[in-house]
Amino acid sequence: MIIKILGTGCPKCKKLYANVEAALRESQIDATLEKVEEINKIIDYGVMMTPALVIDENVKSVGKVLSPKDIIKLIS
Repeated sequence: MIIKILGTGCPKCKKLYANVEAALRESQIDATLEKVEEINKIIDYGVMMTPALVIDENVKSVGKVLSPKDIIKLIS
């Protein structure tokens, strides 16, 4: 599983990244976590608002900082 956080490095993007890390620790799911900060790559996903959460190349959330519990639901 590859999880990507799309965002330019704003506080919300950093918080979503931290929440994904927490969700992965809590659920003990093995996944690769990546940051995508280049605006052109973010636009390639059709995302116009950050942060965005992408799981296995599918955009799952846009413009929200999901809680670790919400993230676990998406990755389980």
